[in-house]
Amino acid sequence: MTYLEIAFRYQSQPGEKELRALDSVREVYGIQRMQFNEKDRSVRVLFDASRLNEEDVARLLRQAGLDLKDKLVLA
Repeated sequence: MTYLEIAFRYQSQPGEKELRALDSVREVYGIQRMQFNEKDRSVRVLFDASRLNEEDVARLLRQAGLDLKDKLVLA
């Protein structure tokens, strides 16, 4: 397994409906961890790169209703 971390900035705060959908994303095989920073409006996702790629992760977040703005560069 190869773990990678990706971060995105999102536009609007997720509501109750989106938070429930994001709980389902946490259960997708290959997603290890999701961390939200409400102040920066960003989300970091640790995922198994042998199962998913960055586009898959972004698609899952968008399908859950998260309004992604841009991908952040992690140092």
